[in-house]
Amino acid sequence: MRIAIIQGHPTSGAGHFCHALAEAYAEGAFAGSHQVRFITVADLDFPLLRSKADWDEVPPPAVIAEAQRTLAWAEHLVIIYPLWLGGMPALLKGFLEQALRPAFMTGGREGASWKSLLKGRSSRIVITMGMPAFAYRWYFGAHSLKSLKRSILSLVGIGSNRHTLIGMIEAMGDGKRAAWLGTMRSLGKRAR
Repeated sequence: MRIAIIQGHPTSGAGHFCHALAEAYAEGAFAGSHQVRFITVADLDFPLLRSKADWDEVPPPAVIAEAQRTLAWAEHLVIIYPLWLGGMPALLKGFLEQALRPAFMTGGREGASWKSLLKGRSSRIVITMGMPAFAYRWYFGAHSLKSLKRSILSLVGIGSNRHTLIGMIEAMGDGKRAAWLGTMRSLGKRAR
């Protein structure tokens, strides 16, 4: 399977647990004979979209066009990010707005279905957070996860949107972190 891992942590480098999770998933995917490409959002230089006209009519920057080629190539997307203020970091949201423009989604065909290009792909969303995962899910209703699944991924035709929520990240000991890395390797090997 062709897998695109979108590293959505807004800090460049490899110093955060999100980075380790992405690497572990990739290790498992390689062990399972899958192909992997990375999109590291923090390393991309792109402007935020400021109008509908920009979204509809202005061609994307070269780094976004390259990311779009990776998205079109992939059969499975893995999106990894930390929960910030109850949602995805603004940089990741800005990337998704840039990458999932109507012209890209329809392959540039006027009047074509918005879901045409990425239809049939699957995804795994991995979110790390400081609070317990059950609190995010039950008390806060996992609203940002639901929004990503329903209002972005499903809208563009990506179905089978699975997720992994990893809570209490700052208080997590080495043993628990190692267990989560093992889980990511296992998911990567099965491309789930």
